[in-house]
Amino acid sequence: MDVSANDCAGHKAGEASFALRGFDLSTGGQKLRWNLPGDNSTCNDFTVGPDKALYISDAANSKIYKLPAGASAAELFLEDRALYGIDGITFLDGTLYGKNVFSNNLHRIPMDPAGKAAQPVDIWMDQPVKEPDGMHAANGKLLLAENGSGKISVITVYRDKASVTVITKGLKAPTAVEPAGDTIWVAERGTGKAVSIPMPK
Repeated sequence: MDVSANDCAGHKAGEASFALRGFDLSTGGQKLRWNLPGDNSTCNDFTVGPDKALYISDAANSKIYKLPAGASAAELFLEDRALYGIDGITFLDGTLYGKNVFSNNLHRIPMDPAGKAAQPVDIWMDQPVKEPDGMHAANGKLLLAENGSGKISVITVYRDKASVTVITKGLKAPTAVEPAGDTIWVAERGTGKAVSIPMPK
């Protein structure tokens, strides 16, 4: 089994703005380092697709990259003006979704049978979200951390429309959500803590 983990790292002098790094969890050794192109790149988030490739968002450059399984360098998957501010990305039922921390939009990224991406489609939400940050799929829905409003919401998508249900308020700058069984773990940047809340039924 290939036991590994990935993270995004900031730059040092003379290096690219951000780098994607992969590690072997059994040894702690670095397996991969890929510098995002450009001097102002921002590695915001990543997710593993049904094809086992890693998809990486670059908010500053309106891009999503794709790192195929076993590859040592990522390739450009999609560049579009609508992706300026793209942050959290995740797959739900085989479809890639991304949300925009600048425009507060939710996008669906269509793909053809060969896996080539098309122009993002805006998903109309029945209530606004503020500075959406981390996003993860669970139980057929999207879990969303609203950095700007201190909320955790559940988004139910119906094709190109979605309903937003707030399940927690009063957090201090939540930036990430991670489902684990009956629990949702939240990274609360404002307190420097990880907090847990029950997974809604």
